Amino acid sequence: MSILSYSFMQYALVAAVVTGLSAPAVGTFVVQRRMALLGDGLGHVALTGVALGLLTGVAPLGTAIIVAVGGAVLLEVLRSVGRTSGDLALAMLFYGGLAGGVLLTNLADESAAKLNQYLFGSIITMSRTDLAIVVVLALVVIATTIALRPQLFAVCQDESQAQVMGVPVRLYGMLIAVLAAVTITVAMRTVGLLLVSALMVVPVAASQQVTRSFRATHLAAMAIGLFSAVAGLLVSYQIDTQPGPTIVVIALAVFVIASLARGVLHARPRQEAVHG
Repeated sequence: MSILSYSFMQYALVAAVVTGLSAPAVGTFVVQRRMALLGDGLGHVALTGVALGLLTGVAPLGTAIIVAVGGAVLLEVLRSVGRTSGDLALAMLFYGGLAGGVLLTNLADESAAKLNQYLFGSIITMSRTDLAIVVVLALVVIATTIALRPQLFAVCQDESQAQVMGVPVRLYGMLIAVLAAVTITVAMRTVGLLLVSALMVVPVAASQQVTRSFRATHLAAMAIGLFSAVAGLLVSYQIDTQPGPTIVVIALAVFVIASLARGVLHARPRQEAVHG
């Protein structure tokens, strides 16, 4: 019997596809902006949102989105307006989000197993309502990053230059942070809050090994993310492992292969030059 004959696997496959595309779509700009750990910081903030949902009885996905977006806005304000550096502001959110999440979970009297569904992902337990929200948000993220790629790239590459060109730097910087927050909540049921940053960063790092332009890197990262998410889901079903870690391991394997391929390709011209 085909694994797609099960409804939960159909839901999981759709979620894997949109997550695999949306995470690297935003991650490309996050990496270009040298904020690769943004996903980790906002992931811990989203954990507070999940715990708040468990405490109040509200759907954790909804509260996680609200809290993560709020954290992203606060981070960007501290980074661009206040005297706090980006790394320090991110660290504050990282620790505060983790502490708040654990504290609220304890108050909600929830088991560790319940929290693990969000920390490490639980894609096969996703409901139809959760799936609909994830798909809609992921499509918005993908469409936005593609439509505004030139403006977002300008902000990530050189804020001062972008400002001289008339680009609203703070607005687009805020947009990147908000898109990252939304993507994290989209991916938390797929790879989990502790591993979501890997799906945002690793496919981008892999694509950078084999591409030369930013546009090519962006598209290749989305392709690698898609492959990793779908392959990870199918492999995890076959070998009975959690999908989240399996997806990340496959993405890392792609990065290693891409890095080796780049090394071989770069070494060949040097060898030809020596022997020539």
